[in-house]
Order: sequence, then C-alpha cells, then structure tokens
Amino acid sequence: MSKPIIIGIAGGSASGKTSISRRIKDQFADVKSVLIIRQDDYYKDQSDKPMEERIKTNYDHPFAFDNDLLMDHIKALIDGQEIEKPTYDFVNHTRSEITEKCYPCDVLILEGLFVLENEKLRELLDIKVFVDTPADIRFIRRLLRDVKERGRNMDGVVSQYVNTVRVMHESFIEPTKRYADIIIPEGGSNSVAVDLLTTKISSIIHHSML
Repeated sequence: MSKPIIIGIAGGSASGKTSISRRIKDQFADVKSVLIIRQDDYYKDQSDKPMEERIKTNYDHPFAFDNDLLMDHIKALIDGQEIEKPTYDFVNHTRSEITEKCYPCDVLILEGLFVLENEKLRELLDIKVFVDTPADIRFIRRLLRDVKERGRNMDGVVSQYVNTVRVMHESFIEPTKRYADIIIPEGGSNSVAVDLLTTKISSIIHHSML
C-alpha cells in the first residue's frame, strides 16, 4: 500500500470537525479505505491522579495531549503498520482501558482542536483544513454534547467554557487558521466546501496512482 493521503481538520470545540470527517469517509467508503483518528483520544493518561486533580486539568490547552504518541502512531500507519489506538473516558477524565486496532489506509483523517498547532504534526499533513464556526453556535453544540454524551452538568460546562475554552480558543486555536489550505465556514453543513474538499482529495488520489 502506498503512503496514505493525510488530511488534518482543526477548529474550535464543536465546530463541526467530526461531521466533516464522516462526510469525507462516506464519500470514499466504496473506493478507498478511510481511517478517522480523533486527537481527543490522545489526551494524556491521568489514571495515577485522584479525580479531584483530574477535573482541574485544562483540557483546552495543547499540553493536555500526548502528541508524541499521536505522531508515532501516524508514522507507523504511513509505514504500513497497524496500531493500537487509545480511547479516552470523558466521564472519568482519563485514558480508557479500551483500545482500538487501526490498520493502514488510503486516506487518513486526523481531526482535533490542535491538529494545526503543532509544527511537526503539520508537516505530516497533505491537506490542512480549518473549520470556522461562530462562537455562539459552537457553545450551544458543546453544551448539548457534554451534557448528553459526556456526563457533565450545565453549570460545569458553562463555567469551563467561560474560564478556559473561550480563552484557549482565542490563544491557541484561532491563530492556527493561518496554516490552513482550506477554511470551511459553518462546519459540515457547508456542502459546497465539503464537495470541493472531496474533489481535491480525489485529484490527489488520481495523481498518486499515475
């Protein structure tokens, strides 16, 4: 298998990164193997810390992620090796004991808050995408998601957004927009932008086969 096309999709929390990733995967599911890796699964393990310490972690800062492991795994997939990808337990604020076996692929989609923030990570990407969704929409989506899917309460989500999420977005995520090859407003609902992105991916696949 030849080197996979690696697409990095960055953007603020609940901006629509996952929706775009899934739409791309669905587009190529019949012709190419597509793997989605979420940077969220590479939050650092905190199993050695008590819960009261875990909840103090700033999960919206680049230092919260184990980017060394993430890059090692991406390089392994590039070299045609399978990996055991970690998963994260958002209820218990630490790495889960469950891992997922991932195999080499034709198209690798890496999505996460800080995919474009790390220079070494950017160097591995063939296409760099930034999902640019208004802050009020992102906040509403995050509130609904964290309460329904991650066992959080409303007051906690609001406090985290005001005290860390918004500040970290302005400091570390928004500035990475300048590294993007493609900026997609409104996330996965922007069908025109997603279609243009999939067309570009198809073009790269075609030229790689020549």
